[in-house]
Amino acid sequence: MRTPDISIEECTYSHVLEIVSNKWTALVIYSLENGTVRYGEMMGRIKGISQKMLTQTLRQLERDGLVGRKVTPVVPPIVEYTLTPLGETLIPCMRMLNVWATDHFPHVKKAREEYDIGETSGTIA
Repeated sequence: MRTPDISIEECTYSHVLEIVSNKWTALVIYSLENGTVRYGEMMGRIKGISQKMLTQTLRQLERDGLVGRKVTPVVPPIVEYTLTPLGETLIPCMRMLNVWATDHFPHVKKAREEYDIGETSGTIA
């Protein structure tokens, strides 16, 4: 019997995916790519995100050390978010993933469609 050599706990791919695999995380990071953004502005830019999900995503990114939060105590308070230096290190990686998706996601969609047709016709083993 072979000893497993891949572990969720130790795999660095898994660690990265733990951070960025939430469907909103990439969009929040993208919204911060060019600098500081107010909460309300971000809310308006990210189509379909609820206030609850934006808050949860920002809190998690802040907890992970990727996003900084600044509150200006006025009425109403101004809340701004910025990528930290650590968060900025993700930008080149996210851009590479974006290029890959632009180049290859149409092929993924086609493969899914072909697979689904095979599933419904019973031709996939």
